[in-house]
Amino acid sequence: MSCLFRSSSALRRWGVTRALAVTGQFVPGMPASKEGLPSSPMQSASLRAARHVSAPLALLALLAAAHVMAASTIYTCTDANGRRLTADRPIAECTDKEQQMLNRDGSLRGVLPPTPTHEERATKERQERAAREARAAQAEAVRRDRHLLARHADEAAHQRARESALDTVRLAMKATEIRLRELALARKPLTEETEFYKGRTLPPRLKAAIDANDAAQEAQRASGSTQELETARINRGYDVELERLRRLWSGAAPGSLGALQSGSPMAADGKP
Repeated sequence: MSCLFRSSSALRRWGVTRALAVTGQFVPGMPASKEGLPSSPMQSASLRAARHVSAPLALLALLAAAHVMAASTIYTCTDANGRRLTADRPIAECTDKEQQMLNRDGSLRGVLPPTPTHEERATKERQERAAREARAAQAEAVRRDRHLLARHADEAAHQRARESALDTVRLAMKATEIRLRELALARKPLTEETEFYKGRTLPPRLKAAIDANDAAQEAQRASGSTQELETARINRGYDVELERLRRLWSGAAPGSLGALQSGSPMAADGKP
């Protein structure tokens, strides 16, 4: 017991000495090392014992402080029956109502909002999703408008891009015309040969050749119709884009004209 008393006394003396050493003060009669640590074996043993005890004590002190802070908030509300309820934690009977959070002196610390219902949460999620989509669409419109301006400095540059897009279709249309002429030439001798079989059944070979030629010509004519539709689509898209560019060239801010219409070449090809 006397040993424990001496250790505790030494520990207290060392704690005071250490605290004063940190602040630059000196306590007569209390020897200390250069670093402010105990210089005697007894003080060293006391320090080791204190280290084992101080960590749990510090944890308990933190928990106690947290409990005091939590208990310092008072929750109050009026339930569905008109009763005034008060507690030191959120009140389960008032989850659908606002709860006032008060300090111990009665002053208002804050307000705890009611817990949203399932429908309210779903509505909020839809609104947040719609807002995110709107922001993304706006950012995309800004990005595309800036790229549009970067690609086409003026109307002449835009016209060159239109002609370049149309050239591919024009080449295909020319190839279709050439193929149709070739098929027409190939059909001529077949037609002449049928003159020998008037009133009679055509030979299978001749009939098959005529049917194949007719089918090929029909396919080429369908391809030509598709190419004409594609030409019209490209022109419409570039017309839409040109109208937008004219407004941007006149000073409209990128993204202020709304989303690009689907007919625009940039909207169609999805290029950034």
